[in-house]
Order: sequence, then C-alpha cells, then structure tokens
Amino acid sequence: MVKKRSIQETVVAEPVAVEHARAPYTIHDLLEEIKTYEGVIGYIQRNSKSASIDLKDPTKLVNYALLSSATMDTATQIAGLFDMGETKSVVLNGKDAKMLCLTINEDKISVLFENNAEVDRVLKKLTS
Repeated sequence: MVKKRSIQETVVAEPVAVEHARAPYTIHDLLEEIKTYEGVIGYIQRNSKSASIDLKDPTKLVNYALLSSATMDTATQIAGLFDMGETKSVVLNGKDAKMLCLTINEDKISVLFENNAEVDRVLKKLTS
C-alpha cells in the first residue's frame, strides 16, 4: 500500500518592476505645470485643511491671499444677490495684474497673471 503525501511548495517571488500608467493629474500637479506658463505670477490653492501658495514675488503673499479670498467671497455674494446660481469662475483685471479664481471640488484656486497673459488657456486646463 502506498501512502500519499501532501506536498507543499513555497514559491518566493522576486519583486518585478511593473510599469503602471501615470496616475491622473492632481490639481496641485496642474498648478505646478501652469506656473511655468508665460505671464503666470503664481497660484494659491486652499481648502478647509490646507493651503498651498507659490508666487514669484513672495513679498506680496499676504496681499494676494487677501485679494483671492475677498474676490471669491464677493463673487459668491453677488451671484446670490442677483440669483445667478453657482459661480464657476471669476477673472479680476487690475492695472498691473489679473487673477482667475475658481472652485474645483473643495479647492479654491486663484491663479495670478501679468496683465498681458492669456487666462483662457489656464481656465481650460483646470476645468478639463
């Protein structure tokens, strides 16, 4: 009579490098790319947990942060006052600079530009 034995094999696999498809862009990735565009001064990204600010001239950080926040709040109030619905984006043109403000999910984004820069390209990039 033949006894059957149970054979267990242990296979030790070596790590294999697997090339994965690139993860989708995060908003921060997009902003890092956008800041390299000609005429872009920098950006402010904020949500309830954190803020990320990248400006070419950090001495104006407080001014731009206050302007960004006030612009977003005012646009929302005006839209509500005139029953316009949700504010998608706001462009504020000043004497020396302009600013694009928009909300993406929970992130409030402001991109600051020199006056001659093209805002539409950035708006399309952020909303696509």
